Amino acid sequence: MKKLMRWTLPLAVAVVLGTLLVASAAARRAAPERTAANADVCVLLPDTKSSVRYELFDRPYLAAAFKAAGVSYNIVNAQGDQNKQRSQGDQCLTNGAKVILVDALNSGVGAAVENAAASRNVKTIDYDRLVLKGKASYYVSFNNVAVGKLQGRGVVAGLKAKGMYSKKPVVAELNGAPTDNNAKLFKQGYDSILKPLYANGTFKKGPDTSVPDWDNQKARTIFDQMLVRTGNKINAVAAANDGLAGAVVASLQARKLKPIPLSGQDATPQGVQNILAGWQTMTVYKSVRAEANAAAKVAIAIIKGQPVKTNATINNGSRVVPAIFLTPVTITKRNYTLLFKEGFLKRSQVCVGKYRKYCT
Repeated sequence: MKKLMRWTLPLAVAVVLGTLLVASAAARRAAPERTAANADVCVLLPDTKSSVRYELFDRPYLAAAFKAAGVSYNIVNAQGDQNKQRSQGDQCLTNGAKVILVDALNSGVGAAVENAAASRNVKTIDYDRLVLKGKASYYVSFNNVAVGKLQGRGVVAGLKAKGMYSKKPVVAELNGAPTDNNAKLFKQGYDSILKPLYANGTFKKGPDTSVPDWDNQKARTIFDQMLVRTGNKINAVAAANDGLAGAVVASLQARKLKPIPLSGQDATPQGVQNILAGWQTMTVYKSVRAEANAAAKVAIAIIKGQPVKTNATINNGSRVVPAIFLTPVTITKRNYTLLFKEGFLKRSQVCVGKYRKYCT
């Protein structure tokens, strides 16, 4: 009988404790919570392939801004998968998001997400990339045509510095994804600088190709083919971002060719390292902190019913969208430390290994 009592008492205690735990869990589920599952703001990031910026910069800056405002949020990344991004958008709506920041993989999936949101009276904000014919209430980005102009001017400056400007240099163009409207705007910008020089015979236009999905490995293959077609006679490259520029550098180094004027964008650690080592002429610094804070400010204002201040408008192909445009900055060897001063990059991310000797 004593043995039976020794076994049944702990069992009874366990049952009671289990019942209490279940009841407690049920009570927690019944109580409203401000967690990622029912976040007020949902952020759809596109990938990690087109740029390292999304996880390295955008995610932490956006998270910090929403946290500081006391707004619940959920930030997800589609990792380059259109179906996944659409599914993530649907999940945001299911979880009761009031605002969705859309950094779309392309305008097709972006418009699908925004149409679904509009059908539920959920506001959307185009973040960094404009969704053509979308339903976004606002667009927050940099002036991307201005970004391209900086890239074009960088290529011209690089050719002048190498004494090649007056020697009819062959200039190739390695553009971003054809499905990304930003890539078209960048190209519009650098073509506005380069086309007049092609037209008057100062420069000779070389191969001009867009890179599917901003894929750096595909960019390497494409540039390898450019070199083969031209017999290595490419004197400069307008590359749409640092990842594509890195593919050019890898291709040149593999063939034991010398550095050529080369543009970039995003001020990534690799891009800055290539600049310091003399393999890349410039990059474009777009303060992701400023962009993320501006977008977060718009989302927070919408949630709190406050007015949104804009400084521009843009036509998305079907309507005019109020916009906030920020100003890009050229980065070269002369001013790269600005990235450290503003906390965009850490010296330890750039000045390491074989690149340490180039840092001042």
